[in-house]
Amino acid sequence: MIFNSIEFLLFLPIVFILFWFVCAKSIKLQNALLIVASYIFYGCWDWRFLGLIIFSSVLDYTIGRQLSIEPSINKRKLLLYLSVLVNLGCLGFFKYFNFFIDSFEQLITTVGIETNLWTLQIILPVGISFYTFQTLSYTIDVYKKEIEASTDPFAFFAYVAFFPQLVAGPIERAKQFLPQFYTKKKFNYTESIDGCRQILWGFFKKIVIADNCAPFVDQIFADPTQYSNPVLFLGAVLFAFQIYGDFSGYTDIAIGVAKLFGFKLMRNFAYPYFSRDIAEFWRRWHISLSSWFKDYLYFPLGGSRGSLQKTIRNVFIIFLVSGFWHGANWTFIVWGGLNALYFLPSLIAGSNRKNLDMISKDSILPPFSELYSILTTFTLTCLAWIFFRAESISHAITYLSNLFNPYSIHKTNTVHLSNHISISIVCSFIMVLIIVEWAQRRRLHGLERMPQNQWLRYFIYTILSITIIYHFSDATEFIYFQF
Repeated sequence: MIFNSIEFLLFLPIVFILFWFVCAKSIKLQNALLIVASYIFYGCWDWRFLGLIIFSSVLDYTIGRQLSIEPSINKRKLLLYLSVLVNLGCLGFFKYFNFFIDSFEQLITTVGIETNLWTLQIILPVGISFYTFQTLSYTIDVYKKEIEASTDPFAFFAYVAFFPQLVAGPIERAKQFLPQFYTKKKFNYTESIDGCRQILWGFFKKIVIADNCAPFVDQIFADPTQYSNPVLFLGAVLFAFQIYGDFSGYTDIAIGVAKLFGFKLMRNFAYPYFSRDIAEFWRRWHISLSSWFKDYLYFPLGGSRGSLQKTIRNVFIIFLVSGFWHGANWTFIVWGGLNALYFLPSLIAGSNRKNLDMISKDSILPPFSELYSILTTFTLTCLAWIFFRAESISHAITYLSNLFNPYSIHKTNTVHLSNHISISIVCSFIMVLIIVEWAQRRRLHGLERMPQNQWLRYFIYTILSITIIYHFSDATEFIYFQF
């Protein structure tokens, strides 16, 4: 089941009514309902996926209980290693088994050895990368004694499977999120209204922005050799907004739905395309994943506490692992490495934490220096996104070589799609997105602060709703479901 489906639009109000009107008197009943609802939500993809998430929940709940009573340091380490190895082993098998087999086969073929290695027809469970990292954060924090082990299986299982953020995040930390399942919820009208606004804005970004960019992106990337430089650059820009609208749209919907049930999810996007350098971009993009790698990989490696060479090594490890987390393809690793190279100059110069303040804090429009920095950062990001979107390294190189080929200017300068809106209309929607989010850059989401005038407020809601309904296409999957 996905957010932009008729099934979910029926599912959500049913769960909402049961949560607040049937189970309101007991936190255990509320958590039990969330577990059942989450398993129904997740099982709609493939009921076989449920076995893996239940196994992961049982494993880490049991290990957490054992860690809480085990005094021996060596045995505690063994329990932690068991959790890490089993969780990452499952993730590695389902996500990377065929990748490693294919890569090894290609490697030995290049040295003249013929082989015919077997692969498996493995179905990648939706959201496995997200809930695996979420459960790992729990066992690691229990091991480090930063949180108490859960003694309530209803709370813990609901924490792992919470349906709004189950398949594409945010990746919640146990220390911030798990305690929310211990207290009975009270309905908050103000939070719920804000949640509805955030859901509306998330649907606009997904359905109106991302889904309308997708056909043009698909056509341009399908054969980059036939298009001119401006069209190829436009394709990269459209993909940048497609993936942002798709992923941040999902996050907005997830956070908004969670608010309807009295839960607070962490912010996952902070208007990243307004960033003034790559370091700031990564503080604003997929915040839950970046902070997870920082706390559980970068700091244990030594962070920036050692020499500059070790810091550079750690940064490259983080970016390469982050790229590999996204999928079993060398394109993601190159994408991660390219972002590490982007990050390197500011790291060496010691300016990677330069832009921590609000963008254009005291002005309506950015000064030229800030605008230049924003556009430069966005351009570099778009070039890196080409590797993220390409099907292979050679595909990305072909795209880039045609993009920077001066003779490509004479190729096709237009992209036409039958039965689809024009690029000019899509670009107009993108401009609306940019204007609204720039105006709300001090807020948590695009519709957080609305006009005081009630009629104007409802007029905006109506226009957005009509636009979303007009462009609605049932069950168009989110890009990050594949990760």
